[in-house]
Amino acid sequence: MKKIVVVGPGAVGCLFAGMLSRCGEVWLLDHDPARAKRIVSQGGIFCEGMETWNAKVPVTAETGDIGTADLIIMCTKSFHTGEALMHARSLIGEQTTVLSVQNGIGNVELIHKIVGEERTVAGVTHQAAVLKGEGRIQHTFNGPTVIGALKNKRAEEQAKKIKTLLTKAGMKVKVSDNISGLLWSKLIINAGINALSAVTCLENGGLLECQEARGVMAAAVEEAARVAKRKRIQLLYADPVKQVVLACRNFRYNRSSMLQDVLKKKRTEIDFINGVIVAEGRKYKIATPVNETLLRLVKTLEQTYALRVEGQRQTF
Repeated sequence: MKKIVVVGPGAVGCLFAGMLSRCGEVWLLDHDPARAKRIVSQGGIFCEGMETWNAKVPVTAETGDIGTADLIIMCTKSFHTGEALMHARSLIGEQTTVLSVQNGIGNVELIHKIVGEERTVAGVTHQAAVLKGEGRIQHTFNGPTVIGALKNKRAEEQAKKIKTLLTKAGMKVKVSDNISGLLWSKLIINAGINALSAVTCLENGGLLECQEARGVMAAAVEEAARVAKRKRIQLLYADPVKQVVLACRNFRYNRSSMLQDVLKKKRTEIDFINGVIVAEGRKYKIATPVNETLLRLVKTLEQTYALRVEGQRQTF
């Protein structure tokens, strides 16, 4: 895999592009030409935290600058997947593979429909990073990345090659043949952490410091696990609540992507995380009141950014 294109200049996209630049030709594809130029003019991607580096990765919004890619890694928000992949479609040749390391459910299915199962590899990453500015990230946790194919021989071979590539870049990588379990295992952890952190404005570790928050987190995870069980999904861990607590400890100083979005007054991926739990719960007639409440609260935040009271105001 000689030419790699990372789609999306968010925290994870910048992290993957920067780390993979050690292994060959890597491009970062943005939808915003002005931002792409600014990242290039400032000297590329800068990382601090677990390690410090500067990767002079070429960044562009013009696919014609890049040509055909061997590997495309999707790092956009879930609600941009279709649009972003269509933007990148001219990069897809006969030997191109598309890997998703995005949050939520639905991305892999959409990619599969657009490019075919033989070109699609699913992934979840427990790499944690915070976007400090355009092209500037803080790497807060070097967690494992798990990838897998959709029961297709070519895709399975590509997954093995991607593992070798990501490992060479300095990541911890495993290959799984349980795609549904892989995606739902990450979804359940996100359902327990992301929305709650966004509503409370707490880093992951802070959620463990409050008994009430831990109670909400556990209830959301238990609801999600019941839905997964009804769908006959084999999770990658035996105790979902224990796993989400472990994730909070391991990522103690991480700000979830949803908290980062709320702080920046941006749209979140709530529909693709807790929203999926609620929708699937209704389908199987499983009550999910905690996930539905978190869904409604985050949507309230999204819809009222302009009305937010900032700090205390004198009334006399």
